[in-house]
Formats: sequence, structure tokens, C-alpha cells
Amino acid sequence: MDSGRRLHGHDEKGASVAIVKWKATAYRLFNEHVDTALMDYGKKTAERWLTDADEIISRLQRFPESYTPEPLLRGKKRKYRSCRMMGGRFRLVYFYNPSTNIARIVDIWDTRMNPETLIKRIK
Repeated sequence: MDSGRRLHGHDEKGASVAIVKWKATAYRLFNEHVDTALMDYGKKTAERWLTDADEIISRLQRFPESYTPEPLLRGKKRKYRSCRMMGGRFRLVYFYNPSTNIARIVDIWDTRMNPETLIKRIK
């Protein structure tokens, strides 16, 4: 099941861009982080979450394989990649399927957590 924003098609210059989809659990977790940021730290922090995500999604659309492979998920069937969010405290984890041109966001990982948590959550 997918939730959230589905960005696809072409950019303003007509170039093809990758489709970015959120796994439902990742989208829910992202929204929880935004809500927590708003309640605990204020509007600016919540807006930073949204800005970081927008910048990452924009880059994924144009260059879906530009982020580095996630070393904690090396042994998995898919080639998972991750990128820093919120100054490196969180990592957005995704995989890209070139045959469908889809980048699927599968998790938002708090890097303060035990790495085993991420490994277990990604099946």
C-alpha cells in the first residue's frame, strides 16, 4: 500500500523524472515526526522537516541513484540507499527500481536508535 505524495511525470523542461512513492508506514512515521517537531520545538522545526523532504524528493526525481547505499542494509535483496535529514539525526531510506522508474521511500530512521532496529524493520 502506498500513501502520501506520488510525484511523477516530467519536470518543467519536459525531461522524464522518477516516480517517488512512500510506503504507508514510512509516510505515517514522517508525519509523526513533523507533528512532534511542531508540538515540541515549534513551527520552524516542523517546516524544516518538510523542506528537507521536499529537497530530497526533488533530487530523487532527477537522480534516484545519487544517494549512497545504506551500509546497514547491505545484505538485503534490494539495494537500499539513504540520505541524511535534519542535520544527520535522521536518515530517509529508499530503494530505486530502474525497470519501473520508481523510488520507494521505506523508512525514516532515527540514527540514535540501535542499528538493529533499522535492519529488523526493513524486510
